[in-house]
Amino acid sequence: MTDFLQFVTNQFDMFKGSVPILQKGLDKSGGSQVIDLASGGGGAWLKLVHHLKETHPNIQVKLTDYFPNHTAFEKMVQKGGTCFSFEKESVNALQVPNHLKGLRTQFLSFHHFKPADAQQILQNAVDHQSVIGIFEGQKRSIAHLIQFFFSPINVLLVTPFIRPFSLGRLLFTYLIPVVPIFVWWDGLVSVLRTYSVEEMTDMTKQLKNGDSFEWEIGAIKNGPMVNLYLLGYPKEN
Repeated sequence: MTDFLQFVTNQFDMFKGSVPILQKGLDKSGGSQVIDLASGGGGAWLKLVHHLKETHPNIQVKLTDYFPNHTAFEKMVQKGGTCFSFEKESVNALQVPNHLKGLRTQFLSFHHFKPADAQQILQNAVDHQSVIGIFEGQKRSIAHLIQFFFSPINVLLVTPFIRPFSLGRLLFTYLIPVVPIFVWWDGLVSVLRTYSVEEMTDMTKQLKNGDSFEWEIGAIKNGPMVNLYLLGYPKEN
């Protein structure tokens, strides 16, 4: 399933519209280091690194997760080269270790956290004075529910083009259609659980010392999809 999500996200450049926000986040962080939280299989970073190199040629992306997928991370390093590295140990997005410094990001994962935990992710960034960027590829709407309702068809059409080739992927896509069902369920639940711009704004208002940060929260149209984003960074004195 992570193979499919990564392929679609990169093949269709799903977060291209978010590049200026990432560029601003890197500028505000004062460097070229990205700490990607709840990375899963690596998501959109192969494409994003290509775009970001234009303004940040030395960009480095460290992939992390509470349940690190070492196999997926190693594939990202093989495909993306020296721009990528990963943390072998478990990393909790609610309590990011002190040695991981840089622009914190989350792609397609913020909605997996319950409201109190999602707010704690932001609180931890404020406590550590770390720039943070949250990005989602969907919003909670009927239109997006309909789009994701047909996602199993996309899985069936796209799977033959995913590389490297895998017999297991074919088995669990066509003969035992576990992957299409999981992608369908994950997509529908993701839409229903995605925080709105208003909800994310409310979270920032409840943070301790949250007013020490600038918060930019909005939506970017990206073809038939919408990218919701939150960017937080310390105010300049």
